[in-house]
Amino acid sequence: MLLSKATPKSERKKALDEYILKKRLKSTKQRDIIFDEFFNYPGQHVTVEELYEKLKKQNPKIGYATVYRTLKLFKECGLAFERNFGDGRARYEPVKFEGEHHDHLICIGCGRIIEFANLRIEQYSRGVAKLNDFEVLNHKLELYGYCSSCTRGRDK
Repeated sequence: MLLSKATPKSERKKALDEYILKKRLKSTKQRDIIFDEFFNYPGQHVTVEELYEKLKKQNPKIGYATVYRTLKLFKECGLAFERNFGDGRARYEPVKFEGEHHDHLICIGCGRIIEFANLRIEQYSRGVAKLNDFEVLNHKLELYGYCSSCTRGRDK
């Protein structure tokens, strides 16, 4: 699913509701709570465990398996990406907007994930594809290293 340029939460909710109806699933209050928490923080890269820990403080009846299944559902209906940044844990991030693309800097010291967008990288990628007569549907760039905090800590 590609979202429009100004995708409000209501459009995401509508897309989810339509997918749930199509798949003949039940709409639940717990899923709505998970939806609200997940989409309230754009730019996050949350694990099931992290989201579960956030949710259970105010919603102790929401189980780990419910959070897991709901994030998988968001991925299936095109509202979230599942990412693996080499730490063995799947992370989920909300799909942004149609045409928007970003890449990631991943700190191997502390696990910090920094999103960035660079027009020159995007242009270069398209040029490489064109040069090789290749149609790119999607790509991801992940740069691994140390953030400034971890670099300072390593220098001591």
